[in-house]
Amino acid sequence: MHMMHEASLPLDRPPRPVATAPRPGAISVLQLQQHDHARWDAFVLACPDATFFHRAGWHTILQQGFGHDSYFLYAEQDGRIAGVLPLAHLRSRLFGSALVSLPFCVYGGIAGGSAAVRQALDEAAQALARRLGVGHLEYRWREEQDIDAARWLHRPLYATFRRPLHADAEQNLLAIPRKQRAVVRKGIANGLHSAIDVDLGRFYPIYAASVHRLGTPVFARRHFALLRTVFGADCEILSVYQGGQVQASVLTFYFRDEVLPYYGGGSVLARSSGANDFMYWEVMRRAGARGCRQFDFGRSKLGTGAYDFKKNWGFTPQPLPYAYQLVRASRLPEVHPSNPKYALSIRAWRRLPLPLANFLGPHIVRQLG
Repeated sequence: MHMMHEASLPLDRPPRPVATAPRPGAISVLQLQQHDHARWDAFVLACPDATFFHRAGWHTILQQGFGHDSYFLYAEQDGRIAGVLPLAHLRSRLFGSALVSLPFCVYGGIAGGSAAVRQALDEAAQALARRLGVGHLEYRWREEQDIDAARWLHRPLYATFRRPLHADAEQNLLAIPRKQRAVVRKGIANGLHSAIDVDLGRFYPIYAASVHRLGTPVFARRHFALLRTVFGADCEILSVYQGGQVQASVLTFYFRDEVLPYYGGGSVLARSSGANDFMYWEVMRRAGARGCRQFDFGRSKLGTGAYDFKKNWGFTPQPLPYAYQLVRASRLPEVHPSNPKYALSIRAWRRLPLPLANFLGPHIVRQLG
């Protein structure tokens, strides 16, 4: 099969067989099907610039968990996958329409491939964005890319925080700046201890109450259940206790030799006991012991408390070069908590009774991405 162009790209149905053998070196852009998940993941696992958020399981999460149409594109060359581009179509009456790589994930965009492969995937995504009539196309790159600057817009909104992890726990502890290290030691002195949970019973109430205090809509409990089903042992919950009382909990992803604490929360007692800092230390300590050599603290918006918290842990912020291309929209939507127009809504959300916020939150958060 020759490299497909906009007119022939079968993005809304499985690829059709062709009668002639493909020309050597020809690039075909195809859409992921269920039987190709293992082949896709084998490529992602071996691809240096792929991330946990390029895994095929996110197709299931986005389709089944959120109801978003997902278009996981891959470039095939000489019978092998040569590059991948996971995409999902976000549709919202409030926030417009976008084709994003990848919603609810901190990283995305094209992974792997030669310049020709990457161009083929990008052209396919642009064609799909036009066909769907979205407001904009968005790639959540982790690192700066050599792309056509005239076509893309950038916003310096987020930074990620990553650094090497040692096998020796004491080295990891000493790498934490003195003031923050003292909070970890305070948690140890307070008798805090951690355990790996087998279900969501402790994690979800702590997490839901924590994001409610921040004025943020919560994900549905089934979202976390689906994450654990899809990613299995690579999705782990750690909870922190003082005596028998849980004070903090975090859901963590594992990918290759990386650990990514992703969804976390603490009780109202966590600050005074040091449970939040102790929780991340325990993730770090346990991950180092199991062979992880990279700690990914995830993204935070510039100027926020979470951004400062991660800097205080000794992590250097690395700006995320997210790229946006306008399709039908005349400008990019400003959908983020620091937008002043949402300040009143955030304050009102905090005042909602927690059960009501937990009921309404999943219907709102699925539109945010």
